[in-house]
Amino acid sequence: MLTAIIVDDETGSRNALQQKLGNYCPAVQVIAVCENGEEGIKNIEEKKPDIVFLDVEMPRMNGFTMLQQLRYRNFELIFITAYDHYAISAIKFSALDYLVKPVEIQELKTAVNKAIEKRAESTANRPLEALLHNLLSKEKDRHRIALPSMEGLQFVETGNIIYLEAESNYTIFYMSNNKKITVTKTLKDFEELLPVSVFVRIHHSHIININCIEKYIKGDGGQVLMKNGTTLDVARRKKQEFLTAIGH
Repeated sequence: MLTAIIVDDETGSRNALQQKLGNYCPAVQVIAVCENGEEGIKNIEEKKPDIVFLDVEMPRMNGFTMLQQLRYRNFELIFITAYDHYAISAIKFSALDYLVKPVEIQELKTAVNKAIEKRAESTANRPLEALLHNLLSKEKDRHRIALPSMEGLQFVETGNIIYLEAESNYTIFYMSNNKKITVTKTLKDFEELLPVSVFVRIHHSHIININCIEKYIKGDGGQVLMKNGTTLDVARRKKQEFLTAIGH
């Protein structure tokens, strides 16, 4: 049996979710229901749940602000939001689940089952740490991102990323120090996360740092020579977007 805490400012939403969990998710026991971020922090710190269901948009303190103030973060996080566009790129990137109100029973069951599986695999919540870092980076600057890689959470300077390469459901980062970092996220996730003023997708398999281009070779779509010596194709349908990005 896993324990859970619900944090949501809407009474109807809290009650409905608690009822659905009781009826359809017998492996989860709700140990606290909170109506704001302050209550959520207090109960999470004291009761240390396995799962937290967190409303994104709440008055005074939204869900992201609440997370940033938490000391205890060893739980699986499932966002609840009425706004399916709200910070979804950061949430998707961090491999955290979110449910759109009103919560559908099958989606709830799927999210809970995924949380149970992740809880059995590891006690380190790297996706949550990555989410918090990247949310803070959005507020301050876009020069550093957190990557939940196979070796652990790695922090990299975006200026040191030469290009990204899709490899099935993985993405490989090619860094300026000749290091490669493999992350279990798709290229699409990073296309939404990285600053568009610096990173441009030139092909279905590659996103490049335009500051790391050594040479552009004209052609049907053309090719770029990157500063690590790698030559990459520019897809014909991406050519104009690429030329615009580099100022031509």
